[in-house]
Amino acid sequence: MSASMKTSDKINEIILITECENGAAHIAPFGVRERNGLILIAPFRPSLSLDNLMSGRSATINMTDDVRVFAGVLTGRRNWPVQTIGSALILASALSYQSLELVKVEDDQVRPNLYFRVIKEEMLKAFQGYNRAQAAVIELCVLVSRLNMLPLEKITQEMSYLGIAIEKTGSHREIEAWKWLVEAVENHQAQISGGHIA
Repeated sequence: MSASMKTSDKINEIILITECENGAAHIAPFGVRERNGLILIAPFRPSLSLDNLMSGRSATINMTDDVRVFAGVLTGRRNWPVQTIGSALILASALSYQSLELVKVEDDQVRPNLYFRVIKEEMLKAFQGYNRAQAAVIELCVLVSRLNMLPLEKITQEMSYLGIAIEKTGSHREIEAWKWLVEAVENHQAQISGGHIA
């Protein structure tokens, strides 16, 4: 965590779509904060998202309740439908979006802080709220994004508990997303032990 990151800051889990140098859309899950009326995004180095954000090309926050997008991107499934409205890059499953403009950079060798102004915001569909299974998938996404930072025992323990919500409230979307993430953890575990699970 960067020194300027406050543990009390509320983190919103979103899908960030940035424009690559070749015009392609790059989709990535992020936890973002709001600070002093600006959106704070702090990617770790190295990061294609960081490169794209620093370039000044299009960057759009997407809110979606399809948790498969979060899990899919983390496990190499990046082919999610994206449309362009003006300069905004919008998921087909987006409930709302915010177009961003970079206004301030606090550089850091590990995790720079990038501050953005929202230049356009639009609600596309009503958000009904996350059920327990969706929240469990999002939480496991955070853990999977830190496979190389956290002890495997901690991840598997939390995964075991979170799996209860999947069993009780998961629809086919959440179950599919959960499967992808569990496979990622199992593959990581196999690599540590010298084997491979595919």
